[in-house]
Amino acid sequence: MFDLSAIQSALKQFGFDGWLLYDFRGSNVLAQRVLQMPAGFHGSRRYFYFIPAVGTPTKLVHRIETDVLNHLPGEKMIYLRWQELEAAVQKMVAGHKTVAMEYSPRNGNPYISRVDAGTVELVRSFGCDVVSSGDLISLFESVLTDEQLRSHLAASEVTNSAFARAWKFIADEVRKTGAVEEMAVSDEIMRHFSEHGLTTYSPPIVGVDGNGGNPHYATGTGADTMIREGRFVLIDLWAKQTTPGACYSDLTRTGYVGKSVPEKFTKIFNIVAAARDAGIACAQSAFSNGRSLTGGEVDDAVRAVIENAGYGEYFCHRTGHNLAQEVHGNGTHMDNLETNETRRILPRTLFTIEPGIYLPDFGVRSEINVFIHADGRVQVTGGPLQTAVVPILAEL
Repeated sequence: MFDLSAIQSALKQFGFDGWLLYDFRGSNVLAQRVLQMPAGFHGSRRYFYFIPAVGTPTKLVHRIETDVLNHLPGEKMIYLRWQELEAAVQKMVAGHKTVAMEYSPRNGNPYISRVDAGTVELVRSFGCDVVSSGDLISLFESVLTDEQLRSHLAASEVTNSAFARAWKFIADEVRKTGAVEEMAVSDEIMRHFSEHGLTTYSPPIVGVDGNGGNPHYATGTGADTMIREGRFVLIDLWAKQTTPGACYSDLTRTGYVGKSVPEKFTKIFNIVAAARDAGIACAQSAFSNGRSLTGGEVDDAVRAVIENAGYGEYFCHRTGHNLAQEVHGNGTHMDNLETNETRRILPRTLFTIEPGIYLPDFGVRSEINVFIHADGRVQVTGGPLQTAVVPILAEL
């Protein structure tokens, strides 16, 4: 349900005079979601919706699509000519100095940069300071309801137990036949999800040795995909319940096919785990002290551990991402590498922390999910933290 009072409260909280939401033929999916456009909506003309921090919203629609915003409150203006559109936009934002839009300075964060430069120029020409709506998007896209949190925690129980099933499957197959294909392990995990009522947009990643050294490896595509004794295995899996609005769990762990784990693997794992834990500590410190925290700061804290250990060049992706109804949600990401993530981490949001070191012959990633409670408490979900590489052939 569209909640005007909540949006106007947020505008006041963030110090914005208004929020101008604009879309043309699906160019701004974030605006469509905030405005709760009907499923399957396809408009052919530009529309605007302006929400002032105080007062009544205004809609601007084309004469041949006058009904596209009828489900929203506010006064309607109709345009036909482009001159009428520009005049109407000027009228909408008149008297409002700071106007939020889906814009990112210098395109530092393309996840929220959905409004074209020309439209931003138009609004600025009317004396407005166009600022990023990034924190607003995080608030209305990624803050979880109680039911969504319950769905995530329920999914986390299943994803956590999927690892035990995968390790046992590998051990059993290696003992019986000497080896097992990556894809067979992935299929076993998918059976586990199906048996427990979970769904996923894509099967898990199972990567052996150098295949696991590819951060976005596709299971079964490497030169050598057989898992056998003496090999290192990375498993990255994600799934959610099938109920509407359910939220994902997304976890990564590593194991070694043997009864004990060689030091070269343990050394790298310990660095990655220390980096992961530095991210948790960063969040705990900020929220316990009532200090705002950006996603970029978490990335910096995590990355510093790996860089100080001398492996910075082998950590080639952001620290984490927002987690919601999609695996990669539209809220704040843990990133100061690929994007300039200056959005705040908000209470009641969920995200991953997943540092990795990717070497030519193996890769280590340790991925956890973190939820920030309304009172600032930081909760790691998905079972206990992995504290050591799993010795897959040990008697567990």
